[in-house]
Amino acid sequence: MIREPVVEGQFYPHNDAELRKLIKGFGLKNGPKISARGIILPHAGYIYSGRVAATTVSKVLPRPTILILGPNHTGLGPDFSLWARGSWRMPSGLIEIDEALAEQILSKGNYIKEDDLAHKNEHSIEVELPIIHHFFGDFKFVPISCKISDPQIYEEVSSQIFEAIKNKKNDILFVASTDLTHYEPESCARRKDRAVIEAIVNLEEQDLLKKITALEISMCGAAPVAIFISCLKKLGARKSQVALYETSAAVSGDLSSVVGYVGMIVK
Repeated sequence: MIREPVVEGQFYPHNDAELRKLIKGFGLKNGPKISARGIILPHAGYIYSGRVAATTVSKVLPRPTILILGPNHTGLGPDFSLWARGSWRMPSGLIEIDEALAEQILSKGNYIKEDDLAHKNEHSIEVELPIIHHFFGDFKFVPISCKISDPQIYEEVSSQIFEAIKNKKNDILFVASTDLTHYEPESCARRKDRAVIEAIVNLEEQDLLKKITALEISMCGAAPVAIFISCLKKLGARKSQVALYETSAAVSGDLSSVVGYVGMIVK
């Protein structure tokens, strides 16, 4: 089965030439690459969040398989939905699902279900693929769409993933897709986002979830990021750093209502 793009030409360019031109315009600098276990990327339109995402991906070494956890904005499908077969069409062509890894994940527990519906009209994973392909070239991937649930459920989901990938961890780069505070004044958004980023830097998913609740932070990817942190700690991750943080005001100039975007690297 081929999944057709739903936000191509809206959130990101519809061909490779335009994508290369856009990324070149971000003025990224070449430097040494980091051997990362995982990265956190925003998923807004590239005009707003593309520089944060591209900066982050450009700093890490490619791996042959990408496991992407994204929020479920549509509410469709099971709580944790894995698209297990076929490929997704991108401006560069088809990007194949790692079907063997998908089957392994599905076989290790009952929380993650094979499901296409949650992904049909969801942009949070799709938006990451063109930038990853631009810097990495060919790769296979496994997409998992995540709804909001209980912290204990996130732990169970991370365990299901870990059991499937623990013997091939060096082949896999984890990606968690999220935007941060939505549509609040710049000063308020930065204060709330700072609390989120601090918890991620410390790799404390329980602290992250508590802060999101206590501060009423409208971060859409709480579920994928909590699962991401939990799973990477099981794989031995010890450090996390910020690659770039910006708000939409960097482009719009509107400080009265912004969305926060962060790119982070976990080693």
